[in-house]
Amino acid sequence: MASISHVITTATNPHLNLYHLTQTRSSTLRLSHSNSRRILNNTRVFAEHANSTSTSAIDFNDPDWKIKFQQDFESRFRLPHITDIFPDSPPIPSTFCLKMRTPIGKDIPGHYSLDEEWHGYINNNDRVLLKTINYSSPKSAGAECIDPNCTWVEQWVHRAGPREKIYYKPEEVKAAIVTCGGLCPGLNDVIRQIVITLEIYGVKKIVGIPFGYRGFSDKELIEVPLSRKVVQNIHLSGGSLLGVSRGGPGVNDIVDSLEERGINMLFVLGGNGTHAGANAIHSECCKRRLKVSVIGVPKTIDNDILLMDKTFGFDTAVEEAQRAINSAYIEAHSAYHGIGVVKLMGRSSGFIAMQASLSSGQVDVCLIPEVPFNSHGPHGILRHLQYLLEMKGSAVVCVAEGAGQNLLQNTNAKDASGNIVFGDIGVYIQQETKKYFKEIGVHADVKYIDPTYMIRACRANASDGILCTVLGQNAVHGAFAGYSGITVGLCNTHYAYFPIPEVISHPRLVDPNSRMWHRCLTSTGQPDFI
Repeated sequence: MASISHVITTATNPHLNLYHLTQTRSSTLRLSHSNSRRILNNTRVFAEHANSTSTSAIDFNDPDWKIKFQQDFESRFRLPHITDIFPDSPPIPSTFCLKMRTPIGKDIPGHYSLDEEWHGYINNNDRVLLKTINYSSPKSAGAECIDPNCTWVEQWVHRAGPREKIYYKPEEVKAAIVTCGGLCPGLNDVIRQIVITLEIYGVKKIVGIPFGYRGFSDKELIEVPLSRKVVQNIHLSGGSLLGVSRGGPGVNDIVDSLEERGINMLFVLGGNGTHAGANAIHSECCKRRLKVSVIGVPKTIDNDILLMDKTFGFDTAVEEAQRAINSAYIEAHSAYHGIGVVKLMGRSSGFIAMQASLSSGQVDVCLIPEVPFNSHGPHGILRHLQYLLEMKGSAVVCVAEGAGQNLLQNTNAKDASGNIVFGDIGVYIQQETKKYFKEIGVHADVKYIDPTYMIRACRANASDGILCTVLGQNAVHGAFAGYSGITVGLCNTHYAYFPIPEVISHPRLVDPNSRMWHRCLTSTGQPDFI
């Protein structure tokens, strides 16, 4: 059995998702989405919401293509529910009511009070609009079009929040939380809020699985009992109370462990790979006919999850990255012909580098994975750095870790999560800059800063703290509502639920034609380096 780190190729396959199989309507409409862009009639068309597992294109000559697209969209974004496997599972009145604060007690088993006057529940038919800009032309900056004419098509996703009816009795729930991948600001905030919300529902049995998916198989790792008392102040520190790790056992072993432990709610905090694992766990639970809700909470400091405004930890990362940029600026500005190089996180997506450069106002060159560049030559970075030293006496370069990998030697090595181990583009730029200026006989004082691990270990700032709190609450609401194989995220400033396969087909990328990247270029004043 493949380890959990290698399930992404199978977990994104809809044929593994039994919930999805029971509901998918037959349709000839499908979008190809190999890299989030497609050329249709020589027109660039974006379709981030497309189904990555499909191969045939839309027939825009069909007068009903718009209706078929919306039907297909609704089918793909339908939320898997336990009633798909257990159609006779009865709903019960929710135990979550902020006007009824009395905890569920042993003296009233199976009885749930409901305050009919409280109107704080989300209707199952509530929706959030996925896209809000009506582009009039595919040539508009940042245009995300479905057809060559940029026809407006409404796309609605499910609103997150507490439901009036739930599908689990709190006294029968054993909930588990697991944090996977690398560290990220806000992990403890999410753990804390999941525990607090579970207790408000009346859940007594809450545990943490230590050190990611590894904790399901390593006999030396014991589950951690969690309660409000345990998690009360953990958000005041960075890191994860439960620990993190990459990779882990196979899906069957994890589901075996869930059965043995009696866990029927699993909250998984992680990025694309972790969510692929969560979806595989969900599918295996369906296959075994287990009443288990698997809920994801997207954790990626790179902000590279599809369809979401942002993921937790990103705002903190941008804020902390500015400190590194400011240090590089001071070093460069204080030296004769000083050049500061800062490498930031961003394997496939350059959101941190872009927004940190834009917010700091001290960066002269911003390099991201989505925009190719040359280091040498008349239009290369080094020639531009020479120009900057001549014009202003110093320069600051901000580069994302995944940028310029074509300039480095490929090692073909992979980490425990199956990610390609990148070469160090920051060190490369530092060394090539020193070499270049030495060859042309110009003095250059080059300083290199890599704040990666300092940023990852930070405590979440206020903005991320709020985001983590709401994500944690809505994850619990989704589980009690009976959903599984879903994740929760911020969509156009509102919180929504998404089927996991729709957000993990590929990383979200910076669009080089977007207004935000144009704003960054306006701030840095850099030219094209091709």
